[in-house]
Amino acid sequence: MRILVNMFHPQLKTSRINRRWVEELESQAAISINRVCERYPDWNIDVAREQVLLLEHDRIVFQHPFWWYSTPPLMKKWLDDVLTYGWAYGPSGTALHGKEWVSAISTGGPAESYQCGGYNSYSMSELLKPLQQTANLIGMKFLPPFVLHGAVQIGTEEIDASAKSYLTHISDPLLDPRQRLARLLSKMKDEGLELKAGS
Repeated sequence: MRILVNMFHPQLKTSRINRRWVEELESQAAISINRVCERYPDWNIDVAREQVLLLEHDRIVFQHPFWWYSTPPLMKKWLDDVLTYGWAYGPSGTALHGKEWVSAISTGGPAESYQCGGYNSYSMSELLKPLQQTANLIGMKFLPPFVLHGAVQIGTEEIDASAKSYLTHISDPLLDPRQRLARLLSKMKDEGLELKAGS
C-alpha cells in the first residue's frame, strides 16, 4: 500500500505536534510526504503534479490543524484546484475512485469540548462531514480519522506517543472497517463459528 501524506500546516517549523508527526514519518520508505504549504508559498498550485501524486498512491492522508472547524485556507484552495470536474468528479471524473482518504488533525481544545453539550457543541465526526462528503463525491473511501486534541497544553511525552500512534494508524492495512469485518467473518468461518442475531 502506497501512502501519501499531504501536509497542510502554514507554520510547520513552529508547530510542536505536526512537525513531530512529520519527523516520525520521514524514515518510512512506504510513505511519501508532500509539504504543500512549503512547496506553494505563492499559492500557485501545480495541479498536474498534485494529480499525478494522487494517482501514484493508494491511501491519501490529509494532515492539518483544525482551524475554525475546518481546514487551513491553502488546503481549501488545493481541494478547489486539484479535484477538477471531469477528473475527480462528474460523468467521467473517476480518477480517484476506490482510493482511501484519511484525515489527520490536531485541535487546540481538549477532547471533551468536541461533543454534544461541550464547548464546541459538536463531535469531530459531525464537524468532518464536509470532508467526508468531498471524499464521497470523488469516489474515495473516507476512513476513520486520526485526531489529537489539546494541542495547547499537551506535553512532549504525549506528543511523542501521538507520533507513533499516528504512524500506526495511517499504516494499518485494516483501517477500513469493512476490511476488518471481512477478516473477522472469515476467521469465524474458519473456526466454525457463526454470527447469530442477538448474540
